[in-house]
This record gives sequence, C-alpha cells and structure tokens, in this order.
Amino acid sequence: MANFHELKIGAIKAETSSAVSINFDVPETLNKDYQFAAGQYLNLSAIISGKEVRRAYSICSAPSSGSLTVLVKKVEQGVFSTFANEELSDGDLLKVATPEGRFVLPEANGSEEQFLFFAAGSGITPIMSMIADLLEKRPNAKMVLVYGNRNAEETIFKTQLDAWRQQNPERLKIEYIFSRQQTDHTHFGRIDRSKVAFLLNNKYQEVDFNNFFVCGPGDMIDTVTQALGDFGVSQDRVLFERFTVSEDAQTASEQAEVPAGSAQITYIIDDETTTLNCSTKDSVLDSAINNDLDPPYSCQGGICSSCIARVTDGKVEMRKNQILTDSEVADGLILTCQAHATTPTVTIDYDDV
Repeated sequence: MANFHELKIGAIKAETSSAVSINFDVPETLNKDYQFAAGQYLNLSAIISGKEVRRAYSICSAPSSGSLTVLVKKVEQGVFSTFANEELSDGDLLKVATPEGRFVLPEANGSEEQFLFFAAGSGITPIMSMIADLLEKRPNAKMVLVYGNRNAEETIFKTQLDAWRQQNPERLKIEYIFSRQQTDHTHFGRIDRSKVAFLLNNKYQEVDFNNFFVCGPGDMIDTVTQALGDFGVSQDRVLFERFTVSEDAQTASEQAEVPAGSAQITYIIDDETTTLNCSTKDSVLDSAINNDLDPPYSCQGGICSSCIARVTDGKVEMRKNQILTDSEVADGLILTCQAHATTPTVTIDYDDV
C-alpha cells in the first residue's frame, strides 16, 4: 500500500499554456521508497480551501533518470489541476504517496519487441516514461506512437519526442494527429477507427506488433480497443489506462440504482480490522473515509485504481467499472469508490491486493 511523505518541489515548469511538470526532491533516505516502474503514477495530496484533495498523476520521467516528475494538465473546474498550475511554486511542499499502478511494460524477453502506443492529450505522460525506458534499456525494442492533440502548440512534450525520433529514426516512429490544425506529415482529425485501420492495415501492415498500450480519455480508449479487437488483436495484449471516464459509463453510473438500507462492513487496512455499521447509499470507500479510517484512494471517480480492495465475505455491486478485468472481478477485486454493499455483512481487505 502506498505511503505519503512530504516532498519539496525542486522545479515546476510550464510544458504548454495549460500543463506543468512538477519535479520532486526526494531525500536520500526515501530513494528506495520512490523507485518506480515506467508507467506508474503518484498520488498527490494538498489542502485546498480547507479540504484535503487527492489526485493521481502519472510519472513522466524515466526510472533510471534519478528524477521523480509528474505532469499536471489544467482541466475545467479541476480543483487540484488548477491549484497546481496557478499556485504551486519551486520549494513548496506536497504530500506525495509512493509509486503505484499496473500500467507498466512487460518483462523483456530478449527478442525483438514491437510496441504500438496510442495517447491523447496528457495521456502521453506515462508513455513518455515507457519510451525513455525502452530506448535506454531495450535495444531490440521498436515503437510507433500515435499521439492526438488539438494542435502542435498544445502537444505536451513534443520537443522531446521529436528529439528522440531524430536520434532513433529506426526505433521510434511518431504519428501526430491534430483535431484543429492541418500540417504536413501529420493526420487531421481524432484518433478513431479509421486512423487505427490505416495504421494497422496500410502504413504498418508489415509490422508484427506484440505490445499495445492506450492512454487518455475514456471514449478514445473504448474506440481504439474495440478497433484493435475488430482487426484481430487479442484484448489480453492491450493494456490501457483511463484519464477520464467514457460518456457511456458516466451515464450508466448516473442511472444506477443504489441499494437502500444498512450493512455491517469490516475493513482490513494495514493489518488493522475495523467493523462499522454503514449506509448502503454510501460507497464502501466513502463509509471508510467518513468514519476516519485511512484507506488508499485518489480520484474517487473509478479511474485511477488507487482504491482497489478485495471482498473476502459478502457481496457488493459497482456502479461502474472500466479498470478491472472480468477475471479480477471474479477473484473478488473491486473499486471501493464505486462499490456498495448488497448483503448484510461484508468484509473488505485492502491489504490482499
């Protein structure tokens, strides 16, 4: 389970007009705690307007760089992202949890690896760490990045990506897609089924991709993963991480009925067991937080996976789930921010994940 430590911001840098990278100074005594795999994220915590706000942000630096850096893109009505972009400065202190996340590269197998990455907007963040790691550590790895943005100016990390492509022309190919700008050697529009079809069945039809990663808005992820499946890519070869929930899932969540009544929920957190009488109208996570327990969580929207736990007794129902696989759900894993008790007694184990 991730633990929070107070870290100093070593440098904060504007990457675009609406996104900043935040580099943290990690004391030597905490170096081991903050070692990470390419693709993982950090939970950040701050008191904003008198209330603790937690959000998860992907690490964009390479594991071997000695740097711990995340990117925060400002979003409309985003409490933490606005705070980070407008108020944070070098030298400020933030509570930062130790790295976590399952959106990571597979183990190297010694043979030639062909990676196909899809990213939109700030979804490039974990993929930056992955590309840097692959370029440095896996000489047999080749990559194609499909990267969607509004225009070149709003394309996060474009300068670094172009430098990597120039330095490694046989290993890294980049397909920029701009929705509001038409330029030479780029695609116009959005990352959609037609773009996936063109890349797989035409431009890169001779490439035998064996690793697929998709990161960004939920609707883009749904479009790409469905298209890949239709073109013969097994879904167990596609790893994705959502930065927003898809519109269909949001609608389903808003319409979902929550069972009325109460339940006795037993929580196991950090080897401590607590039993509470909880309203089934509250999520499993909210019940824990409201009763001053300290479960892991971040977005509280079913996106980041920080609040995953296991049901070891009783049953719950999730309003939505766009993260866990069917086999993981069958094995008892739940997103506690989306789960509501449906039996009189339930046991939730945060330690057994």
